[in-house]
This record gives sequence, C-alpha cells and structure tokens, in this order.
Amino acid sequence: GAGAASTLAPLPARAADGTVFVAGATGQTGRRVLERLAAGGGGVVAGVRNVAKAEKTLSEASTVVRGAMVQQVGAVATAGVQFKPLDVTTMDAAALKGALAGSDKLVIALGFVPGNPLKMDSAAHAVDNVGTVALVGAAKAAGVKKVVLVSSILTNGRAWGQESSPGFQVTNAFGHVLDEKLVAENALKASGLDYTIVRPGGLKAKPPTGPLVISKEDTLNSGEVSRDLVADVCVAALTDAKAKNKVVEIIEGEGSGTGMDFGKA
Repeated sequence: GAGAASTLAPLPARAADGTVFVAGATGQTGRRVLERLAAGGGGVVAGVRNVAKAEKTLSEASTVVRGAMVQQVGAVATAGVQFKPLDVTTMDAAALKGALAGSDKLVIALGFVPGNPLKMDSAAHAVDNVGTVALVGAAKAAGVKKVVLVSSILTNGRAWGQESSPGFQVTNAFGHVLDEKLVAENALKASGLDYTIVRPGGLKAKPPTGPLVISKEDTLNSGEVSRDLVADVCVAALTDAKAKNKVVEIIEGEGSGTGMDFGKA
C-alpha cells in the first residue's frame, strides 16, 4: 500500500528540516537562497510582492543593468517552490502571519532598493525597520522556529566607534539604512526565536574569488563578499546548531579563510 511505497522511497535530505519561507525571494540575495533550497528538496515558499511577475522573472535567465553594472542572472528552477504574496509595507500582522503559516523556518532577505533620493529615508524605514520587525513578530505568531536575517556589517557601527569610518558613512548615507537595520536586528534578538543574523560586507554579484571568512559580531568594518557565499551561509545557518542565536559577519578573505564554521563567530 501507500505506507510501504513511502518507506521505499527515501525522502530528500532536507525534507526533515521542514518548510523554509524566503522573504524577498526575487532580490539578488533572496533568489540565490531560493535556488539553493529548491535544489535541495524539501518545502520552499517564496514570499514576493507580485506572484505572477516573480514566477516569470525567476524562471528566466536575464541580463540586468543596475546602475553602472551589468549582471548575468541565472534562471531558478522553481518547480517545487510555492509562491505567496508578501509585502511587509502594506500587509497587516494577520496577513503576514497567514503568509508564514505552515513554514518552519524563515530567511529574511529584504531590503529597500535605493531610488528616489527624497524617499530613501522613508523607504528604508518602511522595509528594513518597520516591515522587518513586523515580519519577525508574524513569524513568532505563526510558529516559525528559526529565522535567518540578512543584514550588513557595521549595522551596529556606532556602538564600537565606527561612526566616521568610510564603510559606515557610505552605507548609512542610503536612507540611514544601517540604523534602520539595527532596530530589526534587536527585535529579532529579543523575540525569543532561534535566530542567526548574517552581516555581509559589500555585496558582489560575481562568484567568490577569495575564501569565506566568518567573524564575530562587531568586528568587520570593510571587505566584500559574493552574494553566492551569503546565500550559502544563510542556507547553512538554517540547520547548523552552532549558528543558533548568533550574529555572524562575513567577507571574502585571503589565505584559507574559516570555511563554514559558525564556531568562529
């Protein structure tokens, strides 16, 4: 019968980890996280503002022009992915909870997209602060067990004398985004949920050219990292017990790096 058949077919390795919800799944980092999770089997939900548009853009390889950069974006195999509407700037607590219902883990790869300079402050506040805080609250209400939040190095830069460092000045110039992200980080820390906060250095679209370096909270004030590595770290943090309730800072380094060792954080 069905019972015998199901015991014969081994489940994908990731299925036991439950369903993972990726918020911001069409973003440059989010789509990489989604790609890795979809390839690994198990339940994957893509939280996106526009489902029809997301299904189309994720299933196509494309060349994207972003400012002065031209990026090749590969197609994501979305066969096993469930798409759900998610907009942290417009949905209320009940709607956010509903979107997360049935998911066991959450990767938050949200971030406002710098555009109109007159609206950057309000956009960063709405997405990286208020919207992300609301999503953390909804995760707790929905019974999500683990949250991985993509943030940035220097988010807490003011606390360790980095306020005038070039990295802090340049990044925070965009909508005071580091100050906004810090509020969301602190909300996640205070939530009681099992969390990992991933703080990458400057993000690169190209594949990594140096080894992954995992560092402790409030230690890195410069450096770059491929979005591919950021996605790898996010996926690993979902299941690695050493990543529990940690803030990890990541860049590409010299020499041998640290590898995927959350014990270094």
